[in-house]
Amino acid sequence: MTAQTPEPSPRPAPSGELRASHDDREAVVEQLRDAAAEGRIDFDELDSRLEQALTSKTHAELAVLTDDLPRLNSPESQPPLVLKGGMYGVTRGPGRWEVPGHVIAHGGLGGVQLDFTRVECRLTEVAVEAYGETSGVTIVIPDAWAADASGMDPSVGGLKDKTTPDRLPGTPLIRLTGSGGAGGVVIRHPNRRERRKLQSNPAQG
Repeated sequence: MTAQTPEPSPRPAPSGELRASHDDREAVVEQLRDAAAEGRIDFDELDSRLEQALTSKTHAELAVLTDDLPRLNSPESQPPLVLKGGMYGVTRGPGRWEVPGHVIAHGGLGGVQLDFTRVECRLTEVAVEAYGETSGVTIVIPDAWAADASGMDPSVGGLKDKTTPDRLPGTPLIRLTGSGGAGGVVIRHPNRRERRKLQSNPAQG
């Protein structure tokens, strides 16, 4: 008796080809309306995209309507993180923290230290506005990251860019703007003491 060859199991459809539900379409409609309210698309384009959204049958068809818009609850769509040194200073990091697309640091009287060495950041670029004011702002980035400080006004306190141009693919670029003020702005990679601390106390998954 000849054994029958089992029929191959049907392969699951790629995620983009999955059929969209009514809720999927409504979520895209809401995102498009929010984008129009924010001025990201004009009302003629809104009408066109809404019509396409309501007639889309797959996730892929819906995705093309929002590919050029910030994702809901994504770092790009979050409000800026504002740090103020105040009287006593403030530090963000080196522990894990959520990195938005825009950070504003005011050194004040106490200074600000912004440490990215333990963060997991999927953004390709992070805009950092640093105002040294009286006591300055220090920014520490991982060795694999790079910085562009060409938009920075060094002012009286100056700008010290101690980073290297080497940047691993897929890592963020820190685009630094602002003013050095009296206290100055420093952007650098970890120093020896910080490296030892990182090596002796690796981040927990």
